[in-house]
Amino acid sequence: MLSLDRGLFFINYKSAEDSVSPPRVIVAPAQGHERRMEIILHPDATEPTLCKPDSGLVVRVNTPATLQVQVRAMRPGGSRSAIVRVEQIQPGRIPDAPDSGNGIGLHVATEGLKVLGHVAGRGDIIVGPNAWIAGPAAPSRVEGVALEWPDKPSSVEIRYAVQLANGQTGSGRMVPLGAYAGTRGRALPLTGIVLEMSGTEELKFVAEAGFLNAPTLRAVGKRVVLAGPTNREPLVGLRIGIERNAPSEVVATSAMPRKSAGSARVRVFRSQQRQAGGAR
Repeated sequence: MLSLDRGLFFINYKSAEDSVSPPRVIVAPAQGHERRMEIILHPDATEPTLCKPDSGLVVRVNTPATLQVQVRAMRPGGSRSAIVRVEQIQPGRIPDAPDSGNGIGLHVATEGLKVLGHVAGRGDIIVGPNAWIAGPAAPSRVEGVALEWPDKPSSVEIRYAVQLANGQTGSGRMVPLGAYAGTRGRALPLTGIVLEMSGTEELKFVAEAGFLNAPTLRAVGKRVVLAGPTNREPLVGLRIGIERNAPSEVVATSAMPRKSAGSARVRVFRSQQRQAGGAR
């Protein structure tokens, strides 16, 4: 699942691990989001399926929506490892005015971020930026999170929300920096997380999340939405950081072991074109 804001996006099938029998990449709106976007195909194409590397299509998103990207092997037991790049097509605009002194300085201490995660059987775990809570090496149910950033610039606002299993009370409710989102001691794993940042164009979230029996997602941007393929998989690993803005990307790679004979790795990159005088 890939959360997209309003805009125009180029879905580019870049490469595959198996060049002889590359997997197919199937693109479709998430259920219920069909009217929020339009998939623009090549004149010779009849369905939103990319059959080999160096092929692509365009997605026009009218209102924020979720895009589903699936990879299917071409033969039984075949590879499902592919790299797909999602590039936002930027309209031309006048570059932002130079910093008047109210912007965020280069010295901002993004390493001061602290992330608390309540892990089943282990309790509260506090880590710094870009450090795993549970994660691929030791997956375990994450039941709640909280973010702290003592050195946060005053102009920056951060909010976040979690999705609880079975839609329990508190699911989807945005909370401010420092607040705890989730449960403790109720055996209710998180099934999704949303991170939002406003008040700056210079910073972005860099987050990774592992969901049980699903690829590990890496998301970059001012608004990050992470969830498993069906939105029901328990969150079993999380790490969050904040970095200075640069062309952003979203990466999904398999971190959980699979029993199938074929490789099952999907890598999805989201990037944005540089603009004259600045970049998001």
